[in-house]
Amino acid sequence: MSNGVKLTTAFLVFLMMGSAFAVELSGTRMKQTETALSATDENRLTPSELARSRIWGLSPQEWHRYKQLMQGIRASISPATISPIEVLGIHARDEAERRRYAERWVHAMREDVGRILAFQHAYDEAGKRLYPDEPLIDPDHLPGPGDRTGALQSLDRVLFFTRPDCPACESLWNRLRKRLDDVAGIDIYITGVKPGDDQAVRTWATAHGIDPAWVRSRRVTLNHEAGALQRLTRGKGEPPYLLRLRGEALSPLRPSAL
Repeated sequence: MSNGVKLTTAFLVFLMMGSAFAVELSGTRMKQTETALSATDENRLTPSELARSRIWGLSPQEWHRYKQLMQGIRASISPATISPIEVLGIHARDEAERRRYAERWVHAMREDVGRILAFQHAYDEAGKRLYPDEPLIDPDHLPGPGDRTGALQSLDRVLFFTRPDCPACESLWNRLRKRLDDVAGIDIYITGVKPGDDQAVRTWATAHGIDPAWVRSRRVTLNHEAGALQRLTRGKGEPPYLLRLRGEALSPLRPSAL
């Protein structure tokens, strides 16, 4: 091989090595730039925003996008309690992103319902421990057969006794849920499930459109029935059954009052 050919070959090899090095260097610089941008975004967040973004499991970039979206139509038509994950999911830029945020929201809501039910159990146990001889609702406050039930008022709570696989219960619930904004709240008691089977309660709540926000605010409570209906009606009540709690007085509530 002549010296000229050797020099040409060596030069080509040098160019190829230089190109590969340049590509590697470019990729390294890109990663460094992305890291710097991420750090810059994080520095732009206030301590409160940074804490909130971490609680929701969102990156600084996601939090900035959430803030931008809340400057538009979303803040105008959505409740103030809408979560950042819901905002990002509603305004997802493609199907994969929409699915990712939907899965995050499902996990968050499932965990929250578990916490709520655990606290409800603790509350029930505390009531039995601190006031062992006093029922939460005194059956003696139930009116006699001749008493009339009036219309619902804003401070009333409605006790709804239901069970799975009950067409009459489904129909009554569909009517009752439309009155949620007219009363202080609805306490749902589910019978026909195993005591302590919180999964059955979750399944019922999901199937019947119970908004987790209702449960968090106590507008709706989810409870195992655990014989409460029989005690309150002295064995005369069967699901579906409604009771109205006004102050300390309980009254049977006719479906026609809804």
